Amino acid sequence: MGTVTRGTTNTNRLRRVDRWIAAHPALLHAVDPFVVDLGYGASGVTTLELAARLAHVRSGVHVLGLEIEPERVRVAREQLARVRAGELHFPAHLRVDFAVGGFEVPVAGGARPAVIRAFNVLRQYDETEVAAAWALMRSRLAPGGLLVEGTCDELGRVSSWVGLDESGPRTFTVSLRRSGLELPSVVAERLPKALIHRNVPGEPIHALLGDLDLAWRTHAAMAVYGPSQRWIATVATLRHEGWPIIGGPRRARLGELTLPWSAVAPLD
Repeated sequence: MGTVTRGTTNTNRLRRVDRWIAAHPALLHAVDPFVVDLGYGASGVTTLELAARLAHVRSGVHVLGLEIEPERVRVAREQLARVRAGELHFPAHLRVDFAVGGFEVPVAGGARPAVIRAFNVLRQYDETEVAAAWALMRSRLAPGGLLVEGTCDELGRVSSWVGLDESGPRTFTVSLRRSGLELPSVVAERLPKALIHRNVPGEPIHALLGDLDLAWRTHAAMAVYGPSQRWIATVATLRHEGWPIIGGPRRARLGELTLPWSAVAPLD
């Protein structure tokens, strides 16, 4: 279920969201660490990267890449065969498979994933279609499972996503490459579909990006200590101003900012 989109992808493009998933309790404490990468695009490389990264933090991880376009599945299976043959740099024993599927998340035997990553999938959909897609994917999660839906730029330097559980959206995260960053509001171009049209005066996401930019400018002098220290100070300022930041300096050091979904949710 779904529509074939452009399918653009790049090596290492999704490293930021992968790092966030790797630290999430939904993966670390899952009874069965089964993960679905939904809509991986024209190449299976980001699915293979996801499996390799998660295998470092959780044994037994099994990743299934799903694509609605059968030709993309054929290409990804060819890549996987090369991995198995030791021709690519991924471990040959990675537990990875590829299959045809969409938002219905078809899995043999009815297995339910602990995590579904759906990145750069809804970007080309209409905002009115988001809720139904979220609900369908959430319905496939295992108890305590996590759906991660978001988008990023072509190189993975600007990224944002929504974390959802069975009941609905729970968190919103921004993750940026701080080196060379002019203003954090550059993420406005890469907000999830549920928020990208809400970046207008009066909406919480607009207020957040405005406060982010102001704090980033305020701490310009911190740049002499490096962009990470400047970002940590920026996040600390937002916390002081009342934004309900989730996580401490360790996550901020990675260029992340996570808040409850309620802090940025559209007003209507």
